[in-house]
Amino acid sequence: MFIAVLDNIRSLYNVGSIFRTADAFGVDKICLCGYTPAPTKDRQKKEIHKTALGAEEFIAWERHSQTWKLLDDLKKQGFYIIGLEIDKKSVNISKFKPVMKERNIALIVGNEVKGLSQKILERCDKIIKIPMLGKKESLNVGVSFGIAAFYLRNH
Repeated sequence: MFIAVLDNIRSLYNVGSIFRTADAFGVDKICLCGYTPAPTKDRQKKEIHKTALGAEEFIAWERHSQTWKLLDDLKKQGFYIIGLEIDKKSVNISKFKPVMKERNIALIVGNEVKGLSQKILERCDKIIKIPMLGKKESLNVGVSFGIAAFYLRNH
């Protein structure tokens, strides 16, 4: 099983983009955590739909108020938790050998500005990063999720 965990994502468009990308790469479920918007209220549903293009209607999703608690529960269920973040413990994604064929994984992405908190990073089995060759140090969270989901699904 492949789960996406969205921790405190602000942008409705990023959430929609991740729904659409999750569909493309066979993600089984999306967990919307903290203040990440869900496709339930009229305005939120409409804005998420602009980028999800309907994927929000058939990708399973659920809400969780506390990301750390969800990660603890997933670990108890045997999930391998992968954080996508620039951190001193991060390994280059190209050097990471996914275990997807052997066990269930949860890929967690964080807030567009703050990323994943230390409390969340401490619960990850592995932290991966996407190498940056330009002047900017990071990519949009939706783009980053797409790269990581593709890599995990195909390596």
